This record gives sequence, structure tokens and C-alpha cells, in this order.
Amino acid sequence: MPQQEAPAVPVENGASAAPEPAGVKSARRAIDLIETFAANDVWLSLSDLHARTGFPRSSLHGLLRTLLEAGWLEVDTNTARYRLGVRALICGTAYLDRDPVVPYATEALERIREKTGYTAHFARREGTDVVYLETRESRHSTHLVSRVGRTLPTHATALGKALLAELTHDEIDGLLTGELSALTPNTITTAEALHAECAKTRERGYAAEIEEGSLGVRCVAAVIPYRIPGTDAISCSMPVTEVTDADAQRVGELLAEITAELGQQLRRAGIR
Repeated sequence: MPQQEAPAVPVENGASAAPEPAGVKSARRAIDLIETFAANDVWLSLSDLHARTGFPRSSLHGLLRTLLEAGWLEVDTNTARYRLGVRALICGTAYLDRDPVVPYATEALERIREKTGYTAHFARREGTDVVYLETRESRHSTHLVSRVGRTLPTHATALGKALLAELTHDEIDGLLTGELSALTPNTITTAEALHAECAKTRERGYAAEIEEGSLGVRCVAAVIPYRIPGTDAISCSMPVTEVTDADAQRVGELLAEITAELGQQLRRAGIR
């Protein structure tokens, strides 16, 4: 059955925008479908995808077949369920390979791990989330806090709060318009508390949190100052039972020092 033409979208002055071409609509749906798989860690059936996306089943059949043939999806033929395919990893790795900041940040992570013995992370803010781009795991780590490509909400992480502190009060409110969800019983869930944390972050030069993103773990983080406002930050994750407030302060101050040096390195290299 031929796809119906999308209705015209009204615009100002009584004019009508041209309907969205079918190819553009299909491309948008394909992207939404890939992101649906990325947001779920289970195999998904056509019925699951229909419930999550609202796309017509006829459209889903074609999209799934196309993405499967292109390697973006894999299928379990016994259950007719799908998950992301290897092309997603290949393209994600290509992003990291081509990002000029990553090699510099990786060197900084290794310095931090060597000096502290704890796990260090490099992340970038993407809207209301932070995306982990590189990690150097402690040899004694018992908590897998993050992995490359994982996202966590900014309000629940030291990384995120360090980056939110780069914004004004109004910019933070404009960004975080929805409910602040709790990842643990300690997660900040009110705008007032978040603004207070951002103020503390600006004053001391690094962000801190205790079991807000993951139970058993406390973190400190500092922004890499090579862009205004900052988009990237580095954090250190520490077992909550093994670290005193004084220990966390020393690590936070070390991060502030190393990220400041890294920011200078990046600016000298012409990286913006």
C-alpha cells in the first residue's frame, strides 16, 4: 500500500509548510528506532517496539528489515526479537577515534588513576545527560559505575553537576524542565537543592556527590576549561566505605588542577 502524504503543517501568515517527504520521515523513524534499542537492554519484539514508539506495524516491518540487512540490528530467529547490531559499535567507536579531545583526556585519566588509585572517567554533556566517552578502571574496583557510551542524568552525577555549574540559574531551569528522577535514595530531586550544589561547585572548583548516582560510590568531578560554557568533565569514583571527606577533597582539588592543565593543553593545540 503506498504511504499517504503527510498533511501540510500550518505556519505564520496563513501559509502552509510543505509536507515532510516520505524519505525524511522514514529516516527519522529509523533513528528513533535505533535510539529505542539503545535505551533498552533487552531483546525487543515488533509488538514491544510498536508499544514504545507508536509506529504502525507495517512501517516497523520495513524498518526492521532494512536495519537488519544493514547490520544495525541482530535478530533471534527463535523468538523474533531484535537488538542492536555490530554497526552501532563500529560507528560509536568511529566517533571516539575522530574526537581530538579523547587522546588528551585519556592521558589525564591515566595520571589520575596513577595518583589516586581510583577509577577515572571522561564525559561530555548531551542535553540533560552526561555521556561517558572514556574510562580508566581502578585495578581494585568492585563497582562498575560506568562504561563507554553509557548515559546518566546530569543532576545525579558529579560530572553532570560540574557541567551544570557552568550554566546560569536560568539556563539550568530552562534545561531541566521535567521531573528530576532518583537513581538512589540520595539523588537530588529538587531544583533548589540542585542550584545549591551548583553554587558549592563554583565556589570550591569541583563537584561532589555521595551515592547519588550509584550506591556504594562517591564521586568528585571538574570541568575541562577549554570551551565556554564547559562541555566536558573528568571525574573520579571512590568506594564510599574507604574514603573520608578529607580524602575526597584532596582528590577533588587534584582533579581541578589536572583539568585546568588539560584545558590549557587543548587551547594551545587549537582544539575548541
